[in-house]
Amino acid sequence: MKSLGRIYLVDDDELILSMLSRTLEREGYDVGTDSGRKDLVEKIAAWHPDVVLLDINLPGQNGMETLQILKNDSADIEVIMLTADDTAETAVKAMKIGAWDYLTKPFNMDEVKIVIGNAIQNIKLKKELEYLRKISASFFEHEFIGVSKAKTELKEKMERMAKAHVSSILITGESGVGKEIVARNIHTMMHGTAVSSSVPFIAVNCSALPDTLLESELFGYEKGAFTDARKIKKGLVEVATGGTLLLDELGEMKLSLQSKLLRVLEERVVRRIGGQEEIPVDVTVIATTNRDLSAAVERGEFRMDLYYRLNAFSLNVPPLRERREDIPILTKHFLASFAKEYSKSIEGLSAEAEGLMTAYKWPGNVRELKNAVQGMVVLHETRVIRPEHLPLEVAAPESRNERGRQDKFVLPEAGFSLDEFEKDLILQALEMAEHNKTKAAKLLKISYDSFRYQLKKFGLE
Repeated sequence: MKSLGRIYLVDDDELILSMLSRTLEREGYDVGTDSGRKDLVEKIAAWHPDVVLLDINLPGQNGMETLQILKNDSADIEVIMLTADDTAETAVKAMKIGAWDYLTKPFNMDEVKIVIGNAIQNIKLKKELEYLRKISASFFEHEFIGVSKAKTELKEKMERMAKAHVSSILITGESGVGKEIVARNIHTMMHGTAVSSSVPFIAVNCSALPDTLLESELFGYEKGAFTDARKIKKGLVEVATGGTLLLDELGEMKLSLQSKLLRVLEERVVRRIGGQEEIPVDVTVIATTNRDLSAAVERGEFRMDLYYRLNAFSLNVPPLRERREDIPILTKHFLASFAKEYSKSIEGLSAEAEGLMTAYKWPGNVRELKNAVQGMVVLHETRVIRPEHLPLEVAAPESRNERGRQDKFVLPEAGFSLDEFEKDLILQALEMAEHNKTKAAKLLKISYDSFRYQLKKFGLE
């Protein structure tokens, strides 16, 4: 059975060590114990634990001082303090030094399991984030390739904004054009390739989180701010300080949160939920959207002051059909990348296949192109991609159009209710999209705003 993690217990009470170690070993952890009497820091370092449970009152030494040494020597280790002193002063002091949490004697074993589990999960998330940071700069820089005039002009604007270290940028464009790739490249340009992987780049999808959760994720909260707020949580605006915060699909953010975001941009401070302190933040905010925000402002769905604040530095990523010169280059790049990933001996495309790829309109933009190439690599054993290996809509768009004409809806002689037909389609789209309005609108190939209008029209909100 694979270990859930390595836990090191430090307490001068042998009964506590025995009780905790038995419980945690049954849970699936590797457990080491120590009475804390001699060479504690050296023994912890030699054991390489993920989490240390450390008693504040140890014989001959101060638990707080030991905590400080551990955090200085290895920030990756999470330390949970054990104390019989359940006072706010003790907890606050330990948390300021760097403790993950604290547990009060006598222990509630369910609480012990939850706190350790949360600490282990946090370590895993940090490791994943570090891995993504290391690969993100080179990975995304390589995908942002092409020779078209539109791509060259876009990159020049990105470089000027990055050089000026502007504090907020708005990136617009159709779905799938690569708005996040543009944002990550700006981040790399701002901080340099050598150090950008160690500088925070935090991405948040504003359409994927409920309003209350999005607010707490962005701005954080103080302990006791609401029922489940058991400890202080830094918001992602704070976490991204010194780096970049990407707000994907900003157009879906509610007006109440937009006002808080505007304050961050203008005053460069953030206030946690339930807090009074204004915390200075130094972060570049990059917002992306496929919506027409100026139209949303006119409808009262987006704050005018926030729109003008973001639009001062804006970039529009052109769709792939408007930079066809980039299609062969992107195709070859993705072919090489996926051929290596799936251990395939694919050398390239035939001239006819390349011509068909370039002529296709790619309504899903770079994302659709990348997925199409991945499918070709996985499904075919060949050295050269030919027309018969291409997706049907790419290889034979005329047959697709003919198929569309054959499947065209025919109005019955008796007629029918157009409103009922539209309403039924909307309900089907909502069900298929699991009531995600943005996805439902895409299924019907209409804008999000048009979809909301239809919902109001038929009383489906």
